[in-house]
Amino acid sequence: MKTKDKIINAAIGLYNEKGLSNITSRHIAAKIGISHGNLEYHFPNKEALLLAIYDKMIREVSGFYGEQDNDISHPIEHLHRILLRLEEFQGKYMFFNLDVLEISRSNSQVKRLLEDTLQIRKAQMVSIFSKFIESKYMKPEPAKGYYERLQHTIRILITFWKSQEAVLSNFDYNQNGEMMKHVWELLLPHFTIEGHNQYQLVINKLKSNNSISV
Repeated sequence: MKTKDKIINAAIGLYNEKGLSNITSRHIAAKIGISHGNLEYHFPNKEALLLAIYDKMIREVSGFYGEQDNDISHPIEHLHRILLRLEEFQGKYMFFNLDVLEISRSNSQVKRLLEDTLQIRKAQMVSIFSKFIESKYMKPEPAKGYYERLQHTIRILITFWKSQEAVLSNFDYNQNGEMMKHVWELLLPHFTIEGHNQYQLVINKLKSNNSISV
């Protein structure tokens, strides 16, 4: 593994464990056994390191949304897999969601990238809803703007899932797959009979394959 990748991975682990503000470049250098000067050669400041981490995050999560091979061409299965992977993704980069306000305030480049990413995710969620409606899996919109607000609610739930888990001492929904269940509970009331049937077919398929949590 290249030194830059070692630095990035060590930083992610330490930020998750101790919090972004409690970790310095010297902590990270000591973690992987390199000199502080060597680390600063690759990342001269925390802003540069956060940019590299965020670039890694974008590439990973974009793969979740873009995955459209023959095995997961079904829009319900595609979303199901996205949600499960997003939950794992948030655990991997937990510090980012917990410290997103601090990061956006202190790092203008990351803030701009974050704003761009949020617009991309919005468009991707619109696309998913469009496929559900085109496939007759969702009922017509009950009122103008209703599904747009529902999409926004889902994005908020996904973004701050790990934050509430970390902050609330009585958080009862920390098992794997819980975030996904909450999202589906928002969606399923708006599904048609065909949509419910297709959802159940997807769940049964994944259970029988035993390849992914349901």
